[in-house]
Amino acid sequence: MAELPTKVHVTSHPICLRILGHSVYQDAKQRTWVHLVMETGGVLQVRLQQEDIPSGHVALTTSPLTSSTMALMWTIHPGNQYLDCMCRSWHIVHHIKEDEMEEMILELMEGSEDR
Repeated sequence: MAELPTKVHVTSHPICLRILGHSVYQDAKQRTWVHLVMETGGVLQVRLQQEDIPSGHVALTTSPLTSSTMALMWTIHPGNQYLDCMCRSWHIVHHIKEDEMEEMILELMEGSEDR
């Protein structure tokens, strides 16, 4: 009988995420995270998926979309939120680990886009 996937909510979030290349961030443990920007109902969300990408496979340039929309760095703050380098606050909607894959969704908090 096949085992069902195990899905757990993660409460230990990366302390810091720094842009490494186009659509790729790296945390303090040297793990790489691929991001996808989503807009749902006028709210900006970012889905980060932890994927091991060899350093030689990461493009070292950022696209205009990445550089204008995405932060170069996020730092964790109390209250399940990140603060980016543009002083915008991002709420952690969820952070799960299913089997060996981690996924985190961040949502731009209301009022942060005006900063």
